[in-house]
Order: sequence, then structure tokens, then C-alpha cells
Amino acid sequence: MGRWMSLPLLLLLCEVRAQDENRVVFLPGAFQNVSVSQNETVQAVVSRIPTEVTFITLQFHTQYRNATLSYTKTPGLGLSLTAVDSGLLSTLLPSQVSLSLFLSSPDNDVVAGTGVILPYSSTDPVPGACNTEFNLDIDPNVYIHYNLYETTIRFAPANLGYERGQTPPACDQSTDRNTRWRLNYDIYQYFLPENDLSERSLFSGIQAVADIRGMMENGRQVMTLSATDMTMAVFNSIPGQGVIYSVIVRDPVLNTSASYIPVHTYACSFTSTLDSCQTLGHISTKVFFTVAGLAGLFVCFFGHRFFKCELFCMGFSFSAFFFFVLITRTTDLDYDICLAVSAVIGVVGGVILVMSWWRFGSVMACIVVVGLMLGFLVASIVLFTPLGDLEVFRRSDAVFWVTFCCIMIAVPFFFVRWPREGNIITCGVIGSYAVVLAVNAYIYTSLSYITLNILKRFLNNNFSKAFTDVPFQTVDYIMITVWVVFAVCGIVLQLYRERSRPFFPPSPYLMWQQERERRKTNVLDPSHHFPPLPNRLLARVWQLTKRMEPAGEHTPLLL
Repeated sequence: MGRWMSLPLLLLLCEVRAQDENRVVFLPGAFQNVSVSQNETVQAVVSRIPTEVTFITLQFHTQYRNATLSYTKTPGLGLSLTAVDSGLLSTLLPSQVSLSLFLSSPDNDVVAGTGVILPYSSTDPVPGACNTEFNLDIDPNVYIHYNLYETTIRFAPANLGYERGQTPPACDQSTDRNTRWRLNYDIYQYFLPENDLSERSLFSGIQAVADIRGMMENGRQVMTLSATDMTMAVFNSIPGQGVIYSVIVRDPVLNTSASYIPVHTYACSFTSTLDSCQTLGHISTKVFFTVAGLAGLFVCFFGHRFFKCELFCMGFSFSAFFFFVLITRTTDLDYDICLAVSAVIGVVGGVILVMSWWRFGSVMACIVVVGLMLGFLVASIVLFTPLGDLEVFRRSDAVFWVTFCCIMIAVPFFFVRWPREGNIITCGVIGSYAVVLAVNAYIYTSLSYITLNILKRFLNNNFSKAFTDVPFQTVDYIMITVWVVFAVCGIVLQLYRERSRPFFPPSPYLMWQQERERRKTNVLDPSHHFPPLPNRLLARVWQLTKRMEPAGEHTPLLL
């Protein structure tokens, strides 16, 4: 492949020009933007193919409209593929120096995309040559499927390379070193710019990673599969974030490689009228997290001073999260209804936590709940790092949840020794993170997946198999800075302001009980002779309803 890419012909022509209206000439390695009109078939032509090239792949990419690639002018089963990211592999005959493939629009609509031809030699592996699952005889494509939780890619096994005109090696006749079972598959991932759904951004990304060198330089290798592994991989879905996946098959004996057809996804639909990629996010979500962000900002700077407000917010968060998971897993209610019911139950949970402190005055019991909230976030952060993608956590849910719970429970022990400091730290960290979540409702940031990955794992039994990589780009570093600055400022401000005050405010109910006992025993206190409020209210009502009696004899005024 390297010899063909370095031909002087590529130095003379930097792009491929259409020869006529329905015919496009491709040069190997040079991208060509092609527009296919309604009821039109475009012939893609490759000529002057050197003899050392054994097979070539043509890949064509659009943003969201399907395009049909076919070996023949009339598409047929097993001879064509219709997809957003489509590709065909053509093996060459001994004397063949040119090749024609065909592009068409299957939905009677104008389709615009970008395509490229990549050549390979006889020593390079043949992607998809041992296909037994998909329609094409040799299928170099990567098939992608996504839902709210995970994105799955599948591909057909490759075979060893062979010369023109020779019989391909048998795929499953034996498993020795001279067969396809020695091949390895490297899975790569490339993130497009955040908050950018433009076609230009996608095409630039495709052109950067379409071949082996580009993907190795710009993409990130997430895993390697052997020939005995299942040819599939599972990743975390990130709605609205463009991601390109590719597979590079390698022959470790000959030290050669070949690339499958890259495939992209935004984990959302461009054609949905209700919740498309352009209008991603429910209105209810934006309202919920906007209110949560304002409350978090207040808690970040004033939570410890207004202890009842802090307890209400913590109780609300704990109850709403727990019941959202419970309702979603046990019912089929619509998302907006689930969120509304969870919010109502969250209000009840917040009131219960406040009333438990008001009635019983147990600060430590309430602080344990607050500590568990901080422990939840700390455990989520730890498992959000590459540590969370360790094989032991992906293979066993039990190991994951035991580790998560141990971290979560360990944090409140800090509060036993330093309850006030721990409470203030929780206010700063949790409150500032709520601000980050509020910003995420309007502008995507990967920091939201710190807790969203845990929520997905609660709701989806198969999410443990997914790689939870997310992009870290400019907006994410800005939001990390905002989070840290808000948290530090909130913690320092509250520690400074509360340094000479009592650790925690007293319980109103216990203060009322003490005041009542004092009034009962202290006869010198004027309030001792003052009736209680209920008695005064009853007396006032009795006076208003009492009939006025005549005063008896009236003495006339003396003039």
C-alpha cells in the first residue's frame, strides 16, 4: 500500500475530477466529494492500477442519508450495500488495470458525501474475506447499532492476503499459524469536535482517519481482539457527540495491515421530528437541571449557613435519583413522567430529612446522608477514569458494585471526626457539580458522564460490557476549571464565615422543648404567667362569639 500511495501521480493531482455528469474518476488515497441526484447512478472509475495491487476498497460516507454502493449498475442482493458509511472490496484479476463501481440514492433523494479508494498488496490481510454473517461475499464494513445506553460495532473476520488469480486461503479448515487465526484486530475510536454537528466537521474527521496511518496518528486504540474473540465491541453511547470507529486487521507474521471501512455515529437521529440531534434534550430535563443548578450554586456558597436548605437539597437529590432508577426499571412510563414523579418524591424525601433533623436533632444521622452523597460522587469520579475500563470491572458487575460501595461508604467516616468541615466540603463539591450539570443541559460536556455512566449501569444490565470513553476537549477543560474554582471558593468562604460560629445550628424542636420546661419551672419569668399560644387563640375565638350581656342600671349623665 505504501508503494502505491507514493506514486508520482498523486503528487500531480490533489483531487479527483468528474469526467462527465454520471462518471467520477478516483485516484487512490485522494478524497472525492460526490453528489448523487434522484434516480441517478454515478459510475466510480479507477484506472491505471499497478500490478502489485491485489485488491482495493472503495468507501463512501454521508452524514445521515443512505447511499448505495454496488458492483453492478443495478443493485442486487449480495452485490450492493446501502448504508450511511458503505464500502466495497474488489479483488483484481491478473491482467486487470481498471475497475468500475456504482453509486446511487436508494431513497429518491439527493445524497452528498465523500469517498476514497485505498489499494492493498498481496501480503496485506483481506478485511471481511471470511464473512459468514452479512450479505456481501467479502464484507469490509463495520456495522453499528446504538441505543440510549450503548453503541455496538460488528464486523466480519478477515483472511490472509493472496496473489491475483490465486485461490483464497481456507477460512476454517485449520487453526494453525499459516491461517487467518493468526490475525489480530485493533479497535480504534476517534471523537469529532464537541457540539459540532456540521457535515464539514464529519468529512474532515473521515478524511483524517480513513486509512491506517491516519487512524493510528489521530485515533485512540481502545482494544485488540484475537482471531478467537467475537468480532464485536461495545462502547458507551454519547447522544449528540460524533464518534468514528474503525478496525485495523494486522498480520503479525508478515507485519502488514489493512483497514476496514470506518463508521460514524452521533447516537441520535437527524431525521426525528421530536427529539433530533439538533434539538437534543427534553425541555423537562433542561428545566429540572436549571433549577438544580441554581440550588447547587446556593448550596455551594451558603449551604452550611442555611442548614435546613442544604438538608432539603441533599434529601431531594438522594430520593429523586433512587426513585428515578426504581421507576424506570419497574415501569414503562414516559421519560418526562418518570422525571416528574421522581422530582415529587425528591421533594418528599427532602422534607423528611429536614423534619427528621427538626424533630430528633440528630446531626450525625443527617450528616451520614450528606456524606453518602459525597461518597457517591467520589466513587463515580474514580470509576470515570480509565480505572473503570479495567477488564475486571467490565467482566463482573459484582466486582464493580462492591468497589463502588466501598468507596462510597468510606467517605462518611471522615465526617465522624470532622463533621463541620466534611459538610462544608460536600456543599462545595456537590453544589458546584450541580452547576456543571445545569450547563450540560444546554452545552454538552463530558463531565456529566461522571454520574450518567453510573445511572446507565443501574438501568441497563449489559452496560458493563461497554467502554466508557468520552472526549475531553476545550469545553471540558473549561468546565473542570469552573467546577474546581466554584468548589474551592465555596469551601474557603464557608470555612472562613463559620469559624467562630457553632458547628451546627440547634434543633428547633429541642429548643422549643427546653424553652417550655424553663417557663414551667421559672416562676419569676414573665412568660411563666403568659398563656400558651393555643389557649390564647381559643380565648380569642370565645370572645368573638360570646354574646354581650346588658350592664344593668345606667346612671344618667350629670350636667
